Amino acid sequence: MDLLAFLDEPGHRLFVRALLVCVFLGISGGLLGCVLVVRRMTLMVDALAHSLLPGVAIAWLLFGQSVIALLVGGMAAGLVTALASGLISRLTRVKEDAAFGGLFAAMFAGGVLLVSRTGARGDLQHFLFGNVLAIGTGDLILAAAVSVTTVLAFAVFYRGILIECFDPTFHRACGGNGMAVHLGLLALTVVNLVAALHAIGVVLALGLFMLPAITAYLWCDRWGTMLIASAAYGVVGTVGGFFISYHTGLASGACMVATLGVGFVLSALLSPRHGLLARWWRPHHHHREESPEVCER
Repeated sequence: MDLLAFLDEPGHRLFVRALLVCVFLGISGGLLGCVLVVRRMTLMVDALAHSLLPGVAIAWLLFGQSVIALLVGGMAAGLVTALASGLISRLTRVKEDAAFGGLFAAMFAGGVLLVSRTGARGDLQHFLFGNVLAIGTGDLILAAAVSVTTVLAFAVFYRGILIECFDPTFHRACGGNGMAVHLGLLALTVVNLVAALHAIGVVLALGLFMLPAITAYLWCDRWGTMLIASAAYGVVGTVGGFFISYHTGLASGACMVATLGVGFVLSALLSPRHGLLARWWRPHHHHREESPEVCER
């Protein structure tokens, strides 16, 4: 009964809602980040995140502070960037990273111009840097729906995603539709970025995807284990960052990404197989074992 009374208070409902959003975003961001790390598509996430800005600004100009309109505008801009870059890289000689880089610069510049046109920089700042305590029920529903969709997609199309990530040529030779898998992953990335728009912001969204994945990559050598570890660390890092933000009053998006970053730095140092200390220790230890007389001296 005490728990129900606690949750019934408006401030506590907001706390629980923000906490659940962190959990949902951590799961889906961790899963997608593994694909992006393995396929070396880090630039894609950064480009997609920044390309949301013009869509958000246009929606702001047309519909004001409607969260639904802002999210739809961001989703439209992100999908246009993802699909356009995918088609350009496959139908022209321009590589995918160059296509994303060009579209990213153009879209973000247009977004900055539109934001300056609205004259509402303070309100739109939440969409640039995030404010998880400002999210509403619609944001929670969106995050839950996107997270469930991402988990189901990885469960149903696990084999196709696995082969496309590690051997796309073999996937096509076996009759797999590599373009459909690729564009589907891009679409999932866009909707996850939109879901994270209010909590993390477009500037810091890259950390939500990349940091859990590259941390898991330092510890795991199997794909399935890496997916689970990345999703789990995504949840731990975002929830931990949220609590730090809640108790210190610091920016929520920055706290979550910084917390994930601390785990990554520690993993890069301490991972027993792929960490910096392990790589330093093995040659020296091996040398000492082969030359005991040097040690005695």
